[in-house]
Amino acid sequence: MLAPCVTVVIPTLTADDTLFDCVRSLEAQSRRDFEVIIVDNSGQQLVRRRNAAGAQAKVIENTVNAGFGGAINQAFRQSTSEFLATLNDDAVADPNWVASLMAAVENRPDVGMCASKVRLFPRGNLDSAGMLIAGDGSSKQRGHLGDPAQYQQAEEVLLPSGSAALYRRIMLEEIGLFDDHFFLYCEDTDLGLRGRWAGWKCLYVPAAIVDHHYSHSAGRASSLKAYYVERNRLFTVVKNFPAGMLLTAPVYAAIRYFWHVAMMFTGKGAAAEYRQGGSGFELIWFVAKAHAAVLVRLPELMRQRSAIRKSARLKTAEFCNLLRAHSISPKQVASL
Repeated sequence: MLAPCVTVVIPTLTADDTLFDCVRSLEAQSRRDFEVIIVDNSGQQLVRRRNAAGAQAKVIENTVNAGFGGAINQAFRQSTSEFLATLNDDAVADPNWVASLMAAVENRPDVGMCASKVRLFPRGNLDSAGMLIAGDGSSKQRGHLGDPAQYQQAEEVLLPSGSAALYRRIMLEEIGLFDDHFFLYCEDTDLGLRGRWAGWKCLYVPAAIVDHHYSHSAGRASSLKAYYVERNRLFTVVKNFPAGMLLTAPVYAAIRYFWHVAMMFTGKGAAAEYRQGGSGFELIWFVAKAHAAVLVRLPELMRQRSAIRKSARLKTAEFCNLLRAHSISPKQVASL
């Protein structure tokens, strides 16, 4: 049997009905030269106990939750495929998802990453068509909540959402895998920026369609998400932002905090969701805790920053222009 061309990795914590739907969607793919690896982060062998893997998928069972990036890394090390695809356990892939991604990269050796068209289930509006980034390192989905029909053109984007992405193995071997310390959220942003520093391009593939139950596992506005998003944003900035942008990032963060507070009282954005749950002012604690975590890891983050810059193929001005071309304002970040 020929080695698979693509390894599709599905990390799961709950192994519930959405995982069954995800696996079934891969079993219905029009292109068949791929393998599926499910990484069970439940610590309870839930995938095996619920017989959720289907007939073909391999399963890696962890005794503790390794996080999203850690799970992807485990599967990568057990594979030999030329490409690695990541898929959330609460996502359902169109039958031509794998075929469309592979068709996009077959004659593009400069493309190291591909972004899917991810739609929100069940409403059908857009979740992401690639990712955008703000001046403080906050990353948000391009086109989020928009009309999917307006994103029909294949084009270069900054980086993909890890909920449904394709990565070239040689790029990952060159720049390194997902940063295990992120654990949850923003690890795709960090990896994508490292790929861009190394000169790899990212292509948005509108025919690669996935329907996604957004924030199914951790919740759309949970304390867990608030902390990790803020901490990992800071990790991303310290590791990847050029010196000039690193110095201005706190200004953009302050502007975003202002808009979060303003929108908290007008019922808009994630901060308003926290307030509705009675935890709005806990965000101050999460921000302080996130900054403290960065100070603890600062020496290692600076070593990683140095390694990224030493291997970079883009000049600083080119990288800054790239981020500006795919930017989102602090107000827009706060409103989503």
